[in-house]
Amino acid sequence: MSLKPALTLALATLLWLGGCATRAPDMPDLGSVPDASADDTETPDASEGVIARGLASWYGEPFHGRRTASGEVYDMNELTAAHKTLPFGTRVRVRHARTGKEVTVRINDRGPHVPGRIIDLSRAAASALGIVQGGVGRVVLLRD
Repeated sequence: MSLKPALTLALATLLWLGGCATRAPDMPDLGSVPDASADDTETPDASEGVIARGLASWYGEPFHGRRTASGEVYDMNELTAAHKTLPFGTRVRVRHARTGKEVTVRINDRGPHVPGRIIDLSRAAASALGIVQGGVGRVVLLRD
């Protein structure tokens, strides 16, 4: 075997093994990253009832009338939300980190299914916070 094919094979083997040995970098958990905006200097404090901080999104029309993970029919006009771990029926206050607007929602679904988001709000809840047009907003989840 000549030197050039042997080097090519060796290089290909090293690249292949190197690819198998590495893993993708972890995605940051935006729910635990404090909001860095100038108007929100609050830090998570369990004594104040802060559950989490991060991005909220909302879901509406395509899911309206379908069953949620809790078994109830989703109504985008009610003040409900999807959360990954909070028990169904839990009431949570959601505060817009920049404006301070708040809405209380009831957890009735599982989600969000997009990395970096901590809660999926119904359209009514997102509207109350003023995040419908932007699609997402930085929020603080508080015990009700």
